[in-house]
Amino acid sequence: MNDITSRELKERIDAGTAPVMIDVREPHEWDRQHLDGVKTISLSTIPAHLPELEALKGEEVVLICRSGGRSGQATQFLRSKGFSNARNLIGGMLGWKAEIDPEFDVD
Repeated sequence: MNDITSRELKERIDAGTAPVMIDVREPHEWDRQHLDGVKTISLSTIPAHLPELEALKGEEVVLICRSGGRSGQATQFLRSKGFSNARNLIGGMLGWKAEIDPEFDVD
């Protein structure tokens, strides 16, 4: 499954068909601002959360971070563990700010 753009994700959210979304930023980044309905699991703790994430193996899961780098790492890790529907949000929240919401609080 390919990665996803901010526009595609926004369309899915607006249509009520949002995938599972996991923000892998650090808690202080997530606390600043985040998308509604997003679960937060810092990148460094993803391996420790695998047992609880197993239930999502067949689901479409979008990984989110600031710019797409950390979420790209998380996506590759999950794919290596059998999460074939893991997708990276291209450009992360900076891309979201540029394409969807210029008021989104991310640097």
